[in-house]
Amino acid sequence: MNAALVTALLVLFTLSVPVAVAIGLAAVFGVTFFSPLPLLVVPQKIFTSLDSFPLLAIPFFILAGNLMTQGGVSRRLVDFAKSMVGGVQGGLASTCVLTCMIFAAISGSSVATTFAIGAILVPAMARHGYPLPMAATIQASSAELGVIIPPSVPMIIYGVSTETSVTKLFVAGIGPGLLVAGALVLLTQIWCRVKGIGKQDGDGRVDFLKSLVDAFWALMLPVIILGGIYGGIFTPTEAAAVAAVYALLVGLFVYREMTISDLPAIFRSAAVSTGAIMLIIGTAGLFSFLVSLSGLPTVIGEWAEASFSSSVSFLLFVNILLLLVGMFVETSAAILVLAPILTPIAISYGVDPVHFGIVVIVNLALGMITPPLGVNLFAAAAVAKIPVQSMFKSLLLPVGTVFLALLLITYVPQISLFLIGG
Repeated sequence: MNAALVTALLVLFTLSVPVAVAIGLAAVFGVTFFSPLPLLVVPQKIFTSLDSFPLLAIPFFILAGNLMTQGGVSRRLVDFAKSMVGGVQGGLASTCVLTCMIFAAISGSSVATTFAIGAILVPAMARHGYPLPMAATIQASSAELGVIIPPSVPMIIYGVSTETSVTKLFVAGIGPGLLVAGALVLLTQIWCRVKGIGKQDGDGRVDFLKSLVDAFWALMLPVIILGGIYGGIFTPTEAAAVAAVYALLVGLFVYREMTISDLPAIFRSAAVSTGAIMLIIGTAGLFSFLVSLSGLPTVIGEWAEASFSSSVSFLLFVNILLLLVGMFVETSAAILVLAPILTPIAISYGVDPVHFGIVVIVNLALGMITPPLGVNLFAAAAVAKIPVQSMFKSLLLPVGTVFLALLLITYVPQISLFLIGG
């Protein structure tokens, strides 16, 4: 059944069938022709895959991100970030990285971060002489922080699929997120100086104290979310609900850039995004059940033990595998299919499951900016109104930078675990 499932899935992906539909059809094909199980197992396993309390955080975090985007948060965060780093050459590019890092702690989504921040900063960079492909590339690579910095939807999915603490994953994501952000800031500074771009980036910079006061309520949301979770005041799911309510109140009554009439469209957008993710989770749960039933995890585990003598070589293999998978497969689907198989093997090599989860997520975040199917590339190209192919040449530097950061995160577990006592 293993070969049939994988073959069916690859064929459907090749035919550009939507991810959730492809996974579901491959699973139904396996149940129908290569399993004694009745078709009744299909809806049962889809339902049980979704019957998890931590998954309730996903729609709330998506809703909170949409509310903050509509409520005027993006512009205030850009002004705040620019007040800190915008006064130097390449300051707008560094502002893009820093703003995406802060917005990531609100939205939990890289695509949402691309559209919310890119709509402001890509045109601004273009006006200051940045080539559009370069500006779009900086935006796309910065936005991947949306899934590394907590709260992160992929972290929730990984935690649920591998029975790993979502709270610990959130806390463990802080160090790697700061490392990747710092590496990208350093890259933008060197890149702009070498190309002689961004010498006038300080024009229009707002005073730091003024921008801090203006962005105060937006900046408090990550503090409330992460402080509440880390302080044991509420769970990640409860934190998501608090974030949504807080974002609603700030948008309506503090910044007043959102009205009651805007809410139906915001709720509709959040519902559509949630539905797409949940459909992937449900069908991937069914697919993972069939894969486990076929004994594939055991086969892969035995092969890994025979092929890799240490955690160092195993983690290198995982990095290469996930880098390739991330180029072709949607992040949530990749986590749901591969994490339950790879995590027990990683544990057998003595790798902490929380650390391994961060390695998986950073790897797949890198896949968001690698051709041919990097979702951030298409989002940034849409914002910049350029062909996605025009960005490929300028991608080499940010992809290489993030990959070097990934190697540090992989082989220095303290970067992920120091805040949780690992």
